[in-house]
Amino acid sequence: MSFIWPSMLLLLVSIPFFVLLFVLVHKRRKRMTEHFIRSDQRQGDVSRRLQLQRLVPPVFYLSSLIILFIALARPMTEVNLPRLEGTAILAFDVSGSMAADDMSPSRMEAAKGAAERFVQDMPSSVQIGVVAFSDSGFSVQPPTSNTDDVLAAISRLSPQRGTSLGEGIITSLRVIAAEFGVDSTDEITQLENDNVHALDLVDESVFESTIIVLLSDGENNMNPDPLEAARLAAEYDVRIYTIGIGSTTGTTVQIDGFVIHSQLDEMVLQEIASISRGSYFNVQDDADLHLAFEEISPMLRVRPESIEITSIITGISIFVMLSGMLFSLTWFRRIP
Repeated sequence: MSFIWPSMLLLLVSIPFFVLLFVLVHKRRKRMTEHFIRSDQRQGDVSRRLQLQRLVPPVFYLSSLIILFIALARPMTEVNLPRLEGTAILAFDVSGSMAADDMSPSRMEAAKGAAERFVQDMPSSVQIGVVAFSDSGFSVQPPTSNTDDVLAAISRLSPQRGTSLGEGIITSLRVIAAEFGVDSTDEITQLENDNVHALDLVDESVFESTIIVLLSDGENNMNPDPLEAARLAAEYDVRIYTIGIGSTTGTTVQIDGFVIHSQLDEMVLQEIASISRGSYFNVQDDADLHLAFEEISPMLRVRPESIEITSIITGISIFVMLSGMLFSLTWFRRIP
């Protein structure tokens, strides 16, 4: 146990004064009792029993005072509390194909709407970040518990160029590393073409209780290899939940003046989820998206936390004092 105001414990020095005061008062009452009670054996036994009974309420009051002085020091203790916590990175595919309208009003807008509800449902103990990726990845919002900031970041997303799922995963890992104070430039990854290398200097425990939610149509057309990136995530025990946006039959979409056919590529998204020990969700409409996000949650952890127990200690003090009053009322029909 620790104390926020330990100096208040100096009040305990005054306890001997209260003990001395009680002893003096008790002796005075004892002399008065012996003066009025006859000295025969029966009356002597009554007198001794009466003296013992008179000791009980003051002991309760003194104990209550000691506990109250401890409460004034604002005690704290460490307890193990289960709570939802962790870091969730929402990695959005913002490639041109996400403008397709095989989901209403478009793949991008449907994904943004579901993600916003996911953010609003998360407890404040969960840090949420936003990453956007097309031909490269970039952090839109570092992990935070400020819901408004996350929602504003999501609302700014719009379709861009090509698609690199690997960049989305790597950027998410770098954001997570930065959140835990790891220099991602020197310590986490080096990318060369299709190869992803993890340096041995990274402590894997920094990624504890972190997840990546990857929202994409799965059409990967740029390096690095997304499966290699998924293996890196698995190495650091970061689960990737992939959400397939769009239909497998596909639709046409106009990108930079070109009309192309775009369709959901489930296979690569399923492999990414499998490698990283996450889950894949096939969504065809808004209802499917909401159900997918409902199944995704951070880890329930038991963490030691220091909490102030002043109110509990004060309550015990009041209970002890009331117990002394109850004994006094029962035996002497008065409160001393």
